[in-house]
Amino acid sequence: MTATPPPAPQESTRFPCPQCGADYRFAPRQGLLICDHCGHEEATEQGDRAAAITELDFKSALAEQLPAADVMETRACSCPNCAAHVVFSGDTHATECPFCATPVVVDTGTHRQIKPRAVLPFQLAEKEAHSAMNRWLGGLWLAPNGLKDYARKGRKMDGIYVPYWTYDADTKSAYVGERGTVYYVTETVMRDGKPESRQVQKIRWRPASGRVGRWFDDVLVLASKALPKKYTDALEPWDLSALEPYAPEFLAGFQAEGYSIALEEGYEEARTRMDRVIRRDVAFDIGGDRQRIHSISTTVNDVTFKHILLPVWLAAYKYRGQSYRFVVNGQTGRVQGERPYSVWKISCAVVLAALAAGALGYIIAQNQ
Repeated sequence: MTATPPPAPQESTRFPCPQCGADYRFAPRQGLLICDHCGHEEATEQGDRAAAITELDFKSALAEQLPAADVMETRACSCPNCAAHVVFSGDTHATECPFCATPVVVDTGTHRQIKPRAVLPFQLAEKEAHSAMNRWLGGLWLAPNGLKDYARKGRKMDGIYVPYWTYDADTKSAYVGERGTVYYVTETVMRDGKPESRQVQKIRWRPASGRVGRWFDDVLVLASKALPKKYTDALEPWDLSALEPYAPEFLAGFQAEGYSIALEEGYEEARTRMDRVIRRDVAFDIGGDRQRIHSISTTVNDVTFKHILLPVWLAAYKYRGQSYRFVVNGQTGRVQGERPYSVWKISCAVVLAALAAGALGYIIAQNQ
């Protein structure tokens, strides 16, 4: 999105320790800024959550009429392999993409983006995320042992705040359909030359029409293209009640990805999700035993949104020329990733299955 307001100052995610000058990092468990060099701790500022996390008007954003305070300039680096847009500040430069382990990341300059409205702080420390990933890998018995061993050597995981959109909307829908009532009739058929009675299901259809309404709150849409959507969707659910008003202190020691899915594109996906829910509402309103829906006409009003950041621990490994990515929900510890397979293990499993089938066939033949 290109905004017309004047540039907002670039936010820095570096917070120097007042005692030694080293950088603070945000410690998830303690909820504090901690200096790893001298151990000094500092509390993060806590504001009024309800007052601070407010929605923005969707139409104003599309018309590029948001206040200057709601946009910011960021310096992003783009990965030529997975197209991730990782946001950096100050003199930080990336040498390896955290999303796919590609060693070259190109600086694409500054970008004007809508400022995050809220952030869900990390609840899991890196060590806990690594343990969760190792447990997940341990359950993949067809995965190559070499990859498991490589991953368990303690390679650093990257804590990344991934961008999402949330959308609110008030919907009113008029529908036309049919309500089906199931009933049974007795029919007589001939079986082996003898008459036999059976119950046959029938459906009686009657016209149905009406209106349904629903208020949608925080329809969540991923605003990134860096990771396969099937993995990030599988990290849900997120407890959005734990969102905090955006403050750069939460990003200390972590990276943040800039959104690569525009606000309007995200809204299209949100509408698809809303339409699925509305369709279920219509089916429920029609009632009966079966439903046919011929048409639904929906009016959408009061659309608002916010840009939020959700915490993900990510490990990207290159093993024997192949990239493998694993993601861990930084709030719940849920793990998803690209499942690798060992050709040797699969071959052994096929051979063992064939031997077992042969042995079973032999036993059956001997007993006949």
